[in-house]
Amino acid sequence: MSEHKSVDYSEIRKKVSRLFFGVLTKKLPVREALVRFPKDCEDKTLIASWHALCHLEADEDIRKRDLMYKQEQDEYIEFIAYTLQKGDALPENIIKSYIPYHNEALIPNTNTFKGIISQLKKFLCC
Repeated sequence: MSEHKSVDYSEIRKKVSRLFFGVLTKKLPVREALVRFPKDCEDKTLIASWHALCHLEADEDIRKRDLMYKQEQDEYIEFIAYTLQKGDALPENIIKSYIPYHNEALIPNTNTFKGIISQLKKFLCC
């Protein structure tokens, strides 16, 4: 019987929250936060958080034109940041909302065997 190891992602989530707060306070560009994002993430909350940052970066032009959209998106990013700061998982509806985008933006992987296999699986599957 194979043993399935449960991983506690709460500390990694807390670290990622600092990236989000850096973006919100304009101390860290979104692209830099994406570069600093933990590699080899398999946590659904962290994957959804990655995509939230990707969407924030992609929506830069819309945010400049539509202040209401910018405000709503900032509040959404702030909610994610505070949730991550507690080490908690994001609500399931947020996680599910990013599933269609999983193949569009790949979370960085290390050059370890596990990272390479993970990249190949994402490239070949779905």
